[in-house]
Amino acid sequence: MKLRPENTAGTVLLSLLLLISSTTTQSHNITRILAKHPELSTFNHYLTLTHLAAEINQRTTITVCAVDNAAMNELLAKKPSIYTIKNILSLHVLLDYFGAKKLHQITNGTALAATMFQATGTASGSSGFVNITDLKGGKVGFGAEENDGVLSASFVKSVEEIPYNISVIQISKVLPSNVAEAPTPGPSQLNLTGIMSAHGCKVFAETLLASDAEKTYDDNIDGGLTVFCPEDDVFKAFLPKFKNLTAAGKTALLEYHGVPVYQSLATLKSNNGVMNTLATEGANKYDFTVQNDGEDVTLKTKATTAKITGTLLDEQPVAIFTIDKVLLPRELFKAEAPNPAPAPAPEEAADAPATPKKKKKKAAPAPEDGDSDAPADSPDDAADQTADDNNGAVRFDGVRNWRKYWLLRWSK
Repeated sequence: MKLRPENTAGTVLLSLLLLISSTTTQSHNITRILAKHPELSTFNHYLTLTHLAAEINQRTTITVCAVDNAAMNELLAKKPSIYTIKNILSLHVLLDYFGAKKLHQITNGTALAATMFQATGTASGSSGFVNITDLKGGKVGFGAEENDGVLSASFVKSVEEIPYNISVIQISKVLPSNVAEAPTPGPSQLNLTGIMSAHGCKVFAETLLASDAEKTYDDNIDGGLTVFCPEDDVFKAFLPKFKNLTAAGKTALLEYHGVPVYQSLATLKSNNGVMNTLATEGANKYDFTVQNDGEDVTLKTKATTAKITGTLLDEQPVAIFTIDKVLLPRELFKAEAPNPAPAPAPEEAADAPATPKKKKKKAAPAPEDGDSDAPADSPDDAADQTADDNNGAVRFDGVRNWRKYWLLRWSK
């Protein structure tokens, strides 16, 4: 049976609505999900306080192992720093999808899941992985792999599932981990230049240490800081130009590589636009534009374009990224002009004719013998011959035959 045009249009519209609906349902907000469950409010509060909630919302294919208020109070009684709490809760975010059904159908009964704590690079060895085991009687156990896989917590219930996007489940206890629970220094204790020097940005770090800009960086750590650090070979090649700047210019250029807010790599990939820097002040813009193309993030100024090549640190409130070029602010450097067309060589210019050359016409065919009606020489041929004003004699070039000579004489 053929569909009528109006039915076809209706089918297309319905398909579009279903597509939009399916796209919408794939997004998630962990804060809103947990807000429906008051018994998980403390866990929810600390996900927000540690900025883990934002990171969870940016990821897909993920499982959040929440614990109730009683379990969280037991953790808080130890008075860990907010940065240690973030590490501990990061261990409870699995980088894979485990719905209730999958937990009871694990291949070979055991799975080892990577976590957000492991992804930060802070965890070493087996720390940062969680062992999940399907037990007898329909129970599922969870344990930090660094503890030889000892199952210290168990599955309680499924909180909410958006298949293969996010699964929020409740487990009975906070997973113990000596690595995650280790005291974590606050951001003001971070050695920025030390981190840079140890990971390929030693030249930039040493230059920063020798300038007044270092204090500006340190003063912004607690409130949030993002650093774009040129790689060693890049900044080393730039040093001659750097040394030619004034003292104020040197400070401004170094501060130009810092942003006074925390910007994770995920945020930079999703947000384009103009970004102020530590050097920005009033009318002195000192800003650049962030643009992304897929996984590549570029920083564009009027004078140069740099690409982020690596991550040295990306943990609230500080992020440090390596870049493949030195950022040149337009306030200190002009944009490179296009290469001009090469000028003619001096000799060529001197020999150039004052007037354009005449277009050379095709020579007339040579007349056959006895042909009295042969055409006269072309104007170009005639131009090759000049009259002498004194005696009226006609000159010719020696190549022309006598017949042509006499024809010209009679024409006179």
